[in-house]
Amino acid sequence: MMRFVLTRLLLLVVGLLVASALIFFTLRILPGDVAQVIAGTQSTPEQVAAIRLSLGLDRPILVQYGDWLGGLLRGDLGSSLITSSSVADELAEKAQVTVPLAVFSLVIALLFSVPLGILAAVRRRRISGTVVSFVSQGLAAVPAVWAGLVLIAVFAVWLGWLPPQGFPLDGWQEPGRAIQSLVLPSLTIGIIEGAVLLRFIRSAAVEASGEDYVRTAAATGMTRTRALITQGMPNVALSVVSVLGLQVAGLIVGAIIIEQLFSLPGIGRMLVADVGNRDLTKVQGELLALTAIVLVIGTLVDIVHRLLDPRQRETA
Repeated sequence: MMRFVLTRLLLLVVGLLVASALIFFTLRILPGDVAQVIAGTQSTPEQVAAIRLSLGLDRPILVQYGDWLGGLLRGDLGSSLITSSSVADELAEKAQVTVPLAVFSLVIALLFSVPLGILAAVRRRRISGTVVSFVSQGLAAVPAVWAGLVLIAVFAVWLGWLPPQGFPLDGWQEPGRAIQSLVLPSLTIGIIEGAVLLRFIRSAAVEASGEDYVRTAAATGMTRTRALITQGMPNVALSVVSVLGLQVAGLIVGAIIIEQLFSLPGIGRMLVADVGNRDLTKVQGELLALTAIVLVIGTLVDIVHRLLDPRQRETA
């Protein structure tokens, strides 16, 4: 098991190095010049050249990458080319919105997908199970923007229960208002991601319900639901853990879109603004941070999956 963990950690490091190179060199291919953005439309070529020199953009691209990579190894994501502020500090500030949004969305997704997925599996030959499966397929296909607009229209405009957009200027110093501002965005992401997760849980539960040990438990007098929960949940949990790694990527993409829709000052909204400003240092730091989150969670999922599955431990 230790060898497996070390191997996965090594692959994580390699994946981060490859991701850093792809992000850095891909951004340099994109059209536009940050020096021109800073100088303005009325600037002369000499002024633009002077800004490029001051920012170090005139150096060979491999030298620029080496400097950035060296900073990453020291835990330094660099500074904004436009504001000179620390990228790490801005990411930490914006993460106070994005991380709770992702966590709340994941909790919402699990709260309704796990019980309804099991219900849909146990009652798959009844109307209730068919309805749950049909509704989940419809919700999984709903665009996040459209779902968010519907929730705003119902809960903010019509009922007036929740704020439609924005986040408190004082942030989490006003926890009540902060949580209220994240309810609708979290529901938007959580419902859609939960509908996708529900379908995987249903499939895993249907497969587990056909196993001999579950049918034997049912034959002893247990109901099918209790037999599945008590005997088949370990197999269902394996499927849930595996899918959660993929769901995280969906949560991150969803957060970028939803932060724009709900005017939340998170990482996604900052990323969109920085791409428009051609602030390459901030963009590459933000993309690497998001990539690192996905890779780290994928590594943790693999490790947890190995711990939960005795068959894999035996072949390790």
